[in-house]
Amino acid sequence: MGISMAVAKGWVERWERQQQRYAVDREERFTVITDVVQYVTAGRPRPLLLDLGCGPGSLAARLAERLPDAEIVAADMDPLLLELGRTHHANAARYVDTVIGADGWTDALGLRRPLDAAVSTTALHYLPEPALLHTYRGLAALLRPGGVLVNGDHFPPAERSCAGVTAYVGRRRAERTGGHAHEDWQEWWTAAARDPELADLVAERAQRRATHPGGAAGAELTADRHAELLREAGFREVVPVWRFGDSAVLVALKGD
Repeated sequence: MGISMAVAKGWVERWERQQQRYAVDREERFTVITDVVQYVTAGRPRPLLLDLGCGPGSLAARLAERLPDAEIVAADMDPLLLELGRTHHANAARYVDTVIGADGWTDALGLRRPLDAAVSTTALHYLPEPALLHTYRGLAALLRPGGVLVNGDHFPPAERSCAGVTAYVGRRRAERTGGHAHEDWQEWWTAAARDPELADLVAERAQRRATHPGGAAGAELTADRHAELLREAGFREVVPVWRFGDSAVLVALKGD
């Protein structure tokens, strides 16, 4: 089920363009997350980083470029996106197939020392609250004292009457930066399914999704509710370091 380098490059580039429709100021968000990781790992000779819901390695590749001495583990359950990452961003990370939030999901990571940082972007909002708390607890156990979880995602406002305006502001920002001009999520997957080189992986993905259906169960959780869950999971402090519309980057610090 291998993919040629040329094919992987083309599909990853299309993925990058498609994702601009959904992540407001996506490149700036990546930069902010990487800034936080660089700050937390300053002076550490070989920091260990975990990229949750890595997809085809978009964030892992940016982390590897900024922090070339880091060891990066990239985790996802999507066989196609993982194979694209392994092929196109082969040197950025060690890619791991695991279902984030499931029982025993951290065992598959094969970590032999505590993490310095765990990062995620638009990958945890599909988890229902109990699974999200379970995931946060697992991450707190994996991180070293003083380590961080950095989560860039969509967080609706606590005042639901403001939800329309924050969503609109974010949508308009995406349009101004060109996100409206690209194919959407479904169009990308429909096109990928027609590529003979991806057919087996697309079929495997469909089979897995039937067993582990995705969704947006946690998408309505506010940043404040995420902060409450993170503190309950063992993180000492939680602070937003960037926000635009519904999009934010939360930093959760594990106590010493």
